[in-house]
Amino acid sequence: MPFNILVLSCLAYVVVLFLVAWAVERRADRRQFGWLRSPLVYTLSLSIYCTAWTFYGAVGYAARSGLEFLTIYLGPTLVFIGWWWVLRKLVRIGRTQRVTSIADLISSRFGKSNLLGVIVTVMAVVAATPYIALQLQSVTLSFSAFASPTDDGFAPPGTEATAVWVAGGLALFTILFGTRNLDAKEQHHGIVTAIAVEAVVKLVALIAVGLFVVWGLADGVSDMIGRINASPIADWNLQPGRWAGLILASAAAVICLPRMFQVMVVENSDERHLFTAAWAFPLYLFAMSLFIVPIAVIGLERMPSSANPDMFVLTLPLAEGQGALAMLAFLGGFSSATSMVIVESIALATMVSNHIVMPVWLRLRPSKAVSGDVRRLVLFSRRFSIAAVLALGYAYYRLSGGSAALAAIGLIAFSGVAQFLPAMIFGVFWRGATRVGAALGLTVGFGVWAYTLFLPSFGPDAMIPAMVFVDGPWGIHWMRPRALFGVEGMDPLIHSLFWSLILNTGVFLIGSMLSFPGPVERMQGAAIVRVFDAEISGTRGWSRGMAEPEDLLVMAQRILGDEDALIFFESEAKGQGKNGYLPDPTPEFLAQLEKRLASSVGAATAHAMISQLAENAIVTVEDLMAVASESAQIMEYSAQLETQREELTRTARALREANEKLTQLSVQKDAFLSQISHELRTPMTSIRAFSEILTEGDLPAEMVGNYGRIIHDEAKRLTRLLDDLLDLSVLENGSVQLNLGLANLSMMIDRALASASHTKPERSFMIHRDLPMENLFIRTDADRLVQVFINLISNARKYCDAQNPELRISVRQRAGRVTVDFIDNGSGIPKDKQALIFEKFARLTDQTRAGGAGLGLAICREVMANLGGTISYLPGQGGAAFRVAVPLRLEQSAA
Repeated sequence: MPFNILVLSCLAYVVVLFLVAWAVERRADRRQFGWLRSPLVYTLSLSIYCTAWTFYGAVGYAARSGLEFLTIYLGPTLVFIGWWWVLRKLVRIGRTQRVTSIADLISSRFGKSNLLGVIVTVMAVVAATPYIALQLQSVTLSFSAFASPTDDGFAPPGTEATAVWVAGGLALFTILFGTRNLDAKEQHHGIVTAIAVEAVVKLVALIAVGLFVVWGLADGVSDMIGRINASPIADWNLQPGRWAGLILASAAAVICLPRMFQVMVVENSDERHLFTAAWAFPLYLFAMSLFIVPIAVIGLERMPSSANPDMFVLTLPLAEGQGALAMLAFLGGFSSATSMVIVESIALATMVSNHIVMPVWLRLRPSKAVSGDVRRLVLFSRRFSIAAVLALGYAYYRLSGGSAALAAIGLIAFSGVAQFLPAMIFGVFWRGATRVGAALGLTVGFGVWAYTLFLPSFGPDAMIPAMVFVDGPWGIHWMRPRALFGVEGMDPLIHSLFWSLILNTGVFLIGSMLSFPGPVERMQGAAIVRVFDAEISGTRGWSRGMAEPEDLLVMAQRILGDEDALIFFESEAKGQGKNGYLPDPTPEFLAQLEKRLASSVGAATAHAMISQLAENAIVTVEDLMAVASESAQIMEYSAQLETQREELTRTARALREANEKLTQLSVQKDAFLSQISHELRTPMTSIRAFSEILTEGDLPAEMVGNYGRIIHDEAKRLTRLLDDLLDLSVLENGSVQLNLGLANLSMMIDRALASASHTKPERSFMIHRDLPMENLFIRTDADRLVQVFINLISNARKYCDAQNPELRISVRQRAGRVTVDFIDNGSGIPKDKQALIFEKFARLTDQTRAGGAGLGLAICREVMANLGGTISYLPGQGGAAFRVAVPLRLEQSAA
């Protein structure tokens, strides 16, 4: 097939995946999940395990090593059927601890240690490098086997150029859909759905080739069985040690591979999906392996002896003139490779960002305040990490020569990620496991694996001198990479896997028994090991009142975004029985905030950020003793008392705040009455005085006109005051008549700005608007809503104390409601005044000064209540900020 047609086919396939991912992301943004969170999509996403190794390499593996290829399917099958309870515990831990990666899990378990996060991240990147190289190699081999020169003499590019283009294209696609934003739980619905589509494509492609081989090239099942018995594959002899070792490696890989952890734990939206995956995923693996041996047997029979067995899935249909089937097989292999690279690079980029980039950034900052848009830094670091990871895979492909069998490269990666297994399993089941033991075990296991398997994979004299393989380093014979401790004759892979896991586990156990965990580590250990126990709340790690809520809000906005942070803080404040957006910094709230931030930047970084603001407050001895208690009865009683104490605390807090508010309102009421009498007396006095003068007669016409205007202006002033009082009374009684209709929000804001411009017209006031977002129609009482807008804009013109005053008007539409934010750049409203600004007796300025009676915001509050909406003050915005929320469609019954 011409190379340009092949490239166009790949681009068309990628465009289809792009459109699928885009459509799903839009649906997820509208919170319309539905089938996106179905067990079928979840199970198909697990097929990310079946990469180009299992699509192409399994056939080559069978042709070279007989039925040994089954080990790569048996390991995951045994895990999902026999160890689903382990998977369930990992998923539960992932949800409760807001885990974003396997590095985050291990870091969080051992006291949120960023050192462990760095170790696991480095190990994962190094171990994944051969696997990414494998995918690039499989794609380039398939291009080489499929592509042919065009009629005009154009020859397809070499394998190295193809690998560069493939790596660049995959990096672009992954960046577009894997790093669009920081999701609440690092979930990527578009990517996952695209992976599910690819799972179907590669399964259909492999089964189609298998059906063609059995019933097209052979004469049915009976003939195929006879051919298998007569082939060299039938002479394969089982090696129990290697067989068991490979099953262990593949079983560990299905849990420990960063991409598998990503789709199995991080992307899981419902724990119950595991029950479906426990039988459906092994069934998928069975379907993928069903035709491996027939394809290998027919390939050995029909293809030349020089043909690459890894490519039989593709080259057999090509040799038989089945172009359409060959194209389907090509797309199946392309799907297998691209899906793995996309998810693996997302997982690794998240780990690099959360455990290397963010901690370094925190240490290098001159001050403790979290300034700037941290989201941009995180997203940029992830995008850069994706490109770097794919570049490392390409570098391994170049350095290793790209000539090794696909299965051999895959097994190197499997053995590398298996080093996470001791720390993970002991960590989630043994409370005695410590950070010291985990760090030592991971480091020793990784070093042994790198020395005995990874570095030798580059070949003699590439990374390790050839003499070291013969005599050992510095002539130490028992330190030879392929004969460690003098043990000779073992298969290199099993030799490396055996010694790395033995030393990893041994050092881990010794280190854990000889060290004692710190307070946070013991707390995390209790919360994770006993994750199914309701008594472990995980909120005892913070002291009360060590951080200012506004500082915490500002930090959260830098990471979560303004809207998500405000929604989270408002929800927590309501849970504490408070109105507004600022909850009390209780240990429970700090723990919830830490989990929320951990979903975006990782547990260790989130803990470090809050620790800086909370002045490193950690657990007390009493807290540690409470967590260490093993008595279920005492824990249950303690939990009941804690619940009652929290309820009493909330009630007492609400009563205290109500009492303080009533006291302040009493003072404000006295001031209000004094102000009202002043406001009424002043115009009445003027009207009376000038009326008496006019009754005397014989006044010049000019003086009569002047006095008449004064009387008229004072009467208007008096009327406005009375109108406000009557308007407030009508609104409070709920007897107001609303004139509902469709109105353009942008035009309403225009009206409000024009009317409010008469307030201090001499001031130069900069207005910032987002006109496209404002261009929407809402069903409401436009005049009443404009009245609220005028009041807020007029207040900003009057009270913004910035040298160059500015007002930003921001509009958002969400869940059937429209929010309009009015934010100026002044000094804002003092914290102790924010609770009173909407009360009808409240004035923030000097009570003795002439001016309004302080009814404007009170009227705004009542207007919004009648319109089915709300008006609130937004803290932490830098200046005075008000949010008006109104339904998109207000019905008369609701009004």
